[in-house]
Amino acid sequence: MRSTIILLFLAQATVTGALGQANALPAPSAPVSTAATTPNDSQSRPSPTIPLTITQALDLAERNSPLLQEAGASVERAQAGVQSARAYTNPIFEFIGGNQSARPITNPGVPGATLHYSASQLFEIPKERQKRIQASQLDLISNKYRSAGIHLSLNAFVKRAFYDVIRRKEQLANAESNLTLVEDLRRRVRLEVEVGEKGKLELTRAEAETARALAAVRSADIQLANTRAILKASIGSPSEELFDAQGTLGDSVRIDTLNILRQQVLANHPALSEINTLATRSRVIVDHERARRIPEPALYGEYERQPDISFYRFGVSINVPLWDRRKGPIAEAQAEVSRTEALARQRRLEITAALERAYDQYQISNQQVEGLQAGSLREAQAAVDAAQSAYRFGERGIVEVFDAQRVLQGVRNDLLDALYARQSALIDLEELGVKHQ
Repeated sequence: MRSTIILLFLAQATVTGALGQANALPAPSAPVSTAATTPNDSQSRPSPTIPLTITQALDLAERNSPLLQEAGASVERAQAGVQSARAYTNPIFEFIGGNQSARPITNPGVPGATLHYSASQLFEIPKERQKRIQASQLDLISNKYRSAGIHLSLNAFVKRAFYDVIRRKEQLANAESNLTLVEDLRRRVRLEVEVGEKGKLELTRAEAETARALAAVRSADIQLANTRAILKASIGSPSEELFDAQGTLGDSVRIDTLNILRQQVLANHPALSEINTLATRSRVIVDHERARRIPEPALYGEYERQPDISFYRFGVSINVPLWDRRKGPIAEAQAEVSRTEALARQRRLEITAALERAYDQYQISNQQVEGLQAGSLREAQAAVDAAQSAYRFGERGIVEVFDAQRVLQGVRNDLLDALYARQSALIDLEELGVKHQ
């Protein structure tokens, strides 16, 4: 989960900077003139954006992500570690040359050059070598699982940012549509006030509602800019261009029951496979440390030539484990076994809880979407139409129309939030390794 923390930290930094800019914007004041209520003027017009599909976003993130590059380097390092573990100990060769001189004694040696050659080769214990290679291979496997987990987390982060941009775009479109309607009503009320059919209080209410609608448009525009910045950060684009997500929040999909998903996730999730592999590796390291207590013999041979004689010798040297029986390294390896096994149990609990939470969120969000689409949205739209018709015939005041319009706007935003929550829950399930149809 370290990759997810890093990604969320990057997103938080981006949002913090954008919110600082948002707080610096002046608040709209009422009454608002007709020229001031247009949100698409030259100063507030956003910079051009590049259309981006979800497939293109994932491809860009895979090419640019530093996290994936770091994970790939870790796999390469582990592969080199396997190669290092397979290597044999190099032999040692020595050469000594010098000169021999005779001393003034009864039987002196013959003066002249002396030469000495020696070589030694350490012979590894087969079990120690086997466990060392096995531990390095398990380290390689765990790094591959870690890389797969980072890939899943990165894809999930990109998808959340992508679909959040789509949600904010829809919110901005709804806010602009609401502003257009409110401005039309305000112009109508202004004409009625000018001809004396309505009181000035009605115009004040209309201008206040227009200011509120304009503030909602500006807020939605700022949120859209923030989410676009997060999307750009998630795909790791170094350019100054902004990307615009193209797509929809998606439809409902069919997923299996929770019990089937639990078995699928616990069997295939990379994070669980990684920690289980590390636990196996720690047990192998215990066997490796125990095997290292066996002395490793070294074969030794030498040849020496003196001016009057020459000789050669062979021998074996053995490191006697008299004082150091490797109790400390063995105890450390055993403690590491307990630690990794505890982490494996903890990670299993965390993933199970995350699966249950995402599953429940998807079911609840899907029910909310269906309920809003089937009932609340249609009823709110019908209430707006009825209030507008009644206002034209003088049966309702402008306040009733604005109230109905606010209810419709709230239902639309609730529907967008429910759609995004459902899509986010589906992304959480995909991050856990769930396959859906």
